[in-house]
Amino acid sequence: MGVSKKLAVSASLALFLSGCGSLWSDEGASSAATTSSSTTQTSTVAPAPAPAPVANTTTAAAPTYAAAGEPVTFVGDKVDEMAGDLGKLQDQVAGLQGRLGSIQMDAEKGSDDYHALLGMITARLQRGSTPGNPILVDQWNQAQIELEQVAETIPQMTKLSNDAADSAAFGQYLLSAVQATYGLSGAVESDHVRLEVLEDDVLQTMVIIDRLMTDLSQDMNRQNIYVNNERQNMTTLSLAIKNGELYGSSLATRAFTQTETLARAEAQSSVPKASDRPLVIIRFDRPNVQYQQALYNAVSQALSRKPTATFDLVAISPQRGTAAQIALNASAAKRNGEAVLRSLRDMGVPSGRVQMLAQESPSATANEVHLYVH
Repeated sequence: MGVSKKLAVSASLALFLSGCGSLWSDEGASSAATTSSSTTQTSTVAPAPAPAPVANTTTAAAPTYAAAGEPVTFVGDKVDEMAGDLGKLQDQVAGLQGRLGSIQMDAEKGSDDYHALLGMITARLQRGSTPGNPILVDQWNQAQIELEQVAETIPQMTKLSNDAADSAAFGQYLLSAVQATYGLSGAVESDHVRLEVLEDDVLQTMVIIDRLMTDLSQDMNRQNIYVNNERQNMTTLSLAIKNGELYGSSLATRAFTQTETLARAEAQSSVPKASDRPLVIIRFDRPNVQYQQALYNAVSQALSRKPTATFDLVAISPQRGTAAQIALNASAAKRNGEAVLRSLRDMGVPSGRVQMLAQESPSATANEVHLYVH
């Protein structure tokens, strides 16, 4: 009776994977469905099942191969298909990296040209100039154009970040498919060896996507602050040109800078105590945990009560198992913490107000991220 049940389960799993075909369609990768699970303390919502991806009906399958003397198996064919999907994902990631490099070059060039013009205006005002000097007015107009070109890179980064999130979702879906294939019957030893290599390659690709998303989040945060500050400085500089007298940077910019400097110092000097109660607890006990809305609500309320609030973001990993398992848990918890930090930046929380820490807990059963407010 036990053997029959195992054969039935294996047959069902084989039928499911056979029906899925390739995980990619001709028009692009189908994004993995995200599960719905958010916590403000301990709330968890059961995940919704991922939709079946569109089958690839025209793209030629990757060549089938097997070790010498071993038969070609159904599992081997699935490995070939998933390897082809991984290749397409890696090509897409390379394209994302190229787009990021191009955007960064445009922003750098615009910023260099802007500050060159700004330097000429400042030098002329410092030597003394007539009120409303037309040369300075023309240079100010050119500097304004260069600054707005830098500002145009922000929506480009936002679009790129969304595309990277789609790639990350598909990478998670592909990883789940690879891990599910281990349970299929009828495989030979070389099939599982290739599955292990494929699983490692998928994980490495996901690490690259995570780093890309982190770089994008940091760049967008910096560019937003930079453009807003320089727009205020341009307003003050316009008044200086009108009066023919150099004033300096905007007073609003100085006030903001001083506030952020004090907040950053406070954030770095604080460490959560054992008696402190977290503002938010996010448990990563399943893939694609949807925590953003609960996180936004909690942080929004905290900032409304205390506009100068600072935060400690603590990535907690279980201290269980072998040394290798503990190290893997710590690495996964760090990635989860970086993902939450990216979400906070995208929500508009200045990075200087958030301090990220890592801890191991013998009582934790899954990776968690705790957010404390000060």
